[in-house]
Parts: sequence; C-alpha cells; structure tokens
Amino acid sequence: MRKTAIIRHLVQKALHFKKLTPDIENEINYELTRLGHISDVDFEALELLMSEMDAGRIQLVPSL
Repeated sequence: MRKTAIIRHLVQKALHFKKLTPDIENEINYELTRLGHISDVDFEALELLMSEMDAGRIQLVPSL
C-alpha cells in the first residue's frame, strides 16, 4: 500500500465497520506522528470520520 493511502484506508475501514476501534485509532495516530503532516485528502477523510462519529453513525468501541 502506498504510504499516502494508509490514513484513508484506515478511515475507510472504520466507515465500513461503522466502528472506530482502539487499534484503528492508534494506527491513525501512529501514521500522523510518523508522517509529521497531513495531506488535504487525509484531512478530509478524518473530517468525514469525525462528522460520522458526531452524527452517531460511527461508534467508538473497545475492540472488534
């Protein structure tokens, strides 16, 4: 997988399962820290994830 697609892939995974697990959240945080910046596309993906969580369509869960 291309380095630039990892965050978007993780967001897609959370959207698909309608759940944000600690593993997915930790992987997103790791990638953000590792990259040191965020692309516009990744930023939009994270905004969508947060919007879906705020609307109650994505649940924060302990694990899958």
